[in-house]
Amino acid sequence: MQPIDVVCRFIIEYQTGRHRAAALELLAPDFIDHTPFPGFGPERESVLALFNMLWMAFPDLTPEILEQLAQDDRVATRKVFRGTHRGEFLGMAPTGKAVAIQVIDIVRIQDSRISEHWNVVDAASLIRQLQS
Repeated sequence: MQPIDVVCRFIIEYQTGRHRAAALELLAPDFIDHTPFPGFGPERESVLALFNMLWMAFPDLTPEILEQLAQDDRVATRKVFRGTHRGEFLGMAPTGKAVAIQVIDIVRIQDSRISEHWNVVDAASLIRQLQS
């Protein structure tokens, strides 16, 4: 499987379809997140915990791939997650507001599994959307 196919599968089957088994298959057991979300660790179980938290706060959270680039064992994805704030998030009570979270991910693929992850999340924009 090509690296870009691994990433697309992760986005479709796990981030969209919420199939935990897909995440466990596609994230290497020794996966490391070099830029973990505050309060979460760098291991794959923390990725699963983060998405559980996000899905509780934004039950309709859905990613959209805007652009992808692949080179050798690396894949960069620019995407937007859209959802409605219906559960507590970072201590904020639900607002009912629609949000768009801009994200750029870079992952390294090894043996058809995601082994490393780096990302940039536009958290400031997300907070502004929830507070406005």
